[in-house]
Amino acid sequence: VQLQASGGGLVQAGGSLRLSCAASGRTFSSYAMGWFRQAPGKEREFVAAIDWSGDNPYYADSVKGRFTISRDNAKNTVPLQMNSLKPEDTAVYYCAADRHGAVRSESGIMYDYWGQGTQVTVSS
Repeated sequence: VQLQASGGGLVQAGGSLRLSCAASGRTFSSYAMGWFRQAPGKEREFVAAIDWSGDNPYYADSVKGRFTISRDNAKNTVPLQMNSLKPEDTAVYYCAADRHGAVRSESGIMYDYWGQGTQVTVSS
């Protein structure tokens, strides 16, 4: 599976951005998918994940109620809608795929494939 994240940019606090992860490969629909982020000088952290069916999303407490993860298995995409953005959301965002269909953990080590990052910058 190859993953391509896009949609990052510069936005003012309170604004919105929609990231997208495009995946190649016929087995995409069986994978759990996740979004992670890494700010300068900080460790990578979990943002959101969704199981193979799309029925079970999970969120970090810091983004719950503001971000929405979904998936379109017909189009092999995983959007991340980010609303009410805060300066602390500034980071490089990465999408990742876990060959197990269920979301097993918030730890990035459980994920098998990673895309390149897309920069999100939120100005105050």
